[in-house]
Amino acid sequence: MPDLTTNYLGLTLRNPIVIASSGLTNSVEDIVELDKNGAAAVVLKSIFEEQIMREADHRLKKAQEDGLIYSEYSETLDYIDEHIKEKELGNYLDLIRNTKKKVMIPVIASINCISAMEWTTFARQIEEAGADALELNIFVMPFNFDQNSIEREQVYYDIVNKVKDLVSIPVAVKISPYFANLGRVILRLEEHGADGIVMFNRFASPDIDIDALKVTSAEVFSHRYEMANPLRWTAIMAKQLNMDIAASTGIHEGEDVVKILLAGATVTQMASAIYKKGPEHIVEVLKFVNDWMEDRGYNYIDQFRGKLSQGKMEHPEVYERMQFMRYFSEIK
Repeated sequence: MPDLTTNYLGLTLRNPIVIASSGLTNSVEDIVELDKNGAAAVVLKSIFEEQIMREADHRLKKAQEDGLIYSEYSETLDYIDEHIKEKELGNYLDLIRNTKKKVMIPVIASINCISAMEWTTFARQIEEAGADALELNIFVMPFNFDQNSIEREQVYYDIVNKVKDLVSIPVAVKISPYFANLGRVILRLEEHGADGIVMFNRFASPDIDIDALKVTSAEVFSHRYEMANPLRWTAIMAKQLNMDIAASTGIHEGEDVVKILLAGATVTQMASAIYKKGPEHIVEVLKFVNDWMEDRGYNYIDQFRGKLSQGKMEHPEVYERMQFMRYFSEIK
């Protein structure tokens, strides 16, 4: 029987299926069920930097309106601000501690961050609570037209630098594909100390209801065709990096997992498929991977991992954008 064991962020995983940060990983009970069905690790639902700061600001303004703060220098301000942060963080730390008591699989904490501000001090407390690794979900909105791409990218490097100075556990960075030079950004994240890269974040997207004439939300769950971009960049970057690659978005079936491993991914992250089909779907996915390996005589994942990455292809240009134009130029 093939051995599906793999190593991610210095952690030994029983297989390459990691459950992505989502509502699926927001309670101990749900995580226990994912563990029972074969998940190799979980990334906890993110704690949001901006959520904490916004809530603190709201409470402070309310206190000022109610006459509870008489001076901008009042110690009340510091007390309320710190109390709110401790409450939000306390709940998250409890989730880490309680989950670690119930499961043996690695528990990866997640922080959704937009700056290298004071929140970085939370990272040490997350490590002390027992998290096995930390995933930094970073996204700097590209709508600030007064900020150039270099300034935006520097925020990512500053965050990684600060967090790496504070913790000893491995740190992965989850990013979007929205960069002027994506490949270079990924390389520089490794240079700044990231232990892994997660490609890619999937955002809420707008849609338009043409009957009601209003803006609505697009489909929440991913579709299998969305794996094309993570597949492309996994294959391109696999031989360029020493850090681990976690491929995320559009990975729903066992076939998708095999494809992304052939492209060079260390692990896959899944969420939408589990939402739709339940934790027991993990069993089906693992069975497909196991049977596929067995049919081809593979005993270990490393025997085929990256076999079809760009660095090992006879015609590496198949992963490049020019192929899109070539395809359509041949249509009569």
